[in-house]
Amino acid sequence: MVAPRTIALDAMGGDHGPTVVVEGASISLTRHPAMEFIFFGDERAIAAELEKFPDLAARSRTLHTDSVIAMDAKPGHAMRRGKGSSMWLSIEAVKKGDAHVAVSAGNTGALMAMSKLILRPMAAIERPAIAALWPTVHSECIVLDVGANIGADARQLADFALMGAAMARVLFHIENPTVGLLNVGVEEVKGDEVVRQAHTWLKQTSGLPLDYRGFIEGDQIGQGSVDVVVVEGFAGNIALKTAEGTARQISQYLKDAMTRTWLSKLGAVLARGGFKVLRQKMDPRRVNGGTFLGLNGIAIKSHGGTDALGFASAVDLGYEMAQTGLIERLAADLDTFHHRIDQSAAE
Repeated sequence: MVAPRTIALDAMGGDHGPTVVVEGASISLTRHPAMEFIFFGDERAIAAELEKFPDLAARSRTLHTDSVIAMDAKPGHAMRRGKGSSMWLSIEAVKKGDAHVAVSAGNTGALMAMSKLILRPMAAIERPAIAALWPTVHSECIVLDVGANIGADARQLADFALMGAAMARVLFHIENPTVGLLNVGVEEVKGDEVVRQAHTWLKQTSGLPLDYRGFIEGDQIGQGSVDVVVVEGFAGNIALKTAEGTARQISQYLKDAMTRTWLSKLGAVLARGGFKVLRQKMDPRRVNGGTFLGLNGIAIKSHGGTDALGFASAVDLGYEMAQTGLIERLAADLDTFHHRIDQSAAE
């Protein structure tokens, strides 16, 4: 029997607030009936949406707050004024043990800052990372960091590799996920000193539950060459936004091409089954949700402008992450790895 998992939801986060959050939770509940929910936000607005979904309402409770973090709030301002907000309370529920995971579509910078303050980084972790699912020609891979940090040193990149591998074991159900370090080339001499040092350390991961494959280039991400791609946050965020923009560009190209002449329109009708599969594969809602890794608790960031289907994907991700002893296993892996590289540095 699957153990129940409680999800804390920032009902006021994102561009659409309770309208999307509540419906998204309802969709996710149909996929994972063992879930229970705590909604944080405007009780009246949440109740109005819950009336539409009686099954969800029966497995939910609401804690009221008038305080909401604006989508354009600066992280520093959010930290000074955010205590007691719907975002703060959802993260705090994880800290207190009232929930297994928090999900918010709110301000990314504020969510990361609050998560670090409330949940605290794991021992020996200097910087948590945001890990995102990335569609590939095979299925998905995990890319981190995609924007939590600007820059990273070699030890942090190595830590990202272990974090990503731990997430891959949970989501992909493989014991030794393959890991690659994003670089400007695959040759050992390529890249700056930080990347090369991280590469040297990651070659010492034998015996740990990951399979380090060395350097990979950007075009290999979508090919699914590895299960986990490690990159510092500045480049990772640019890569993510570029991929999203390219997907929209290709979609527009196809739409224009298929409506140009009557013959192309006929071809589009005949190929609509294939286009449907392509549209589903490229739908960003299917892989919505970034996980904050390296904290003593699980927090998921949903895209602020997503709809209910997209938010449901973020809730699904949170549920799957909460189903295993991710944090405990990762802590043990990090301890073993740090001991090795400290010994190596001392020699």
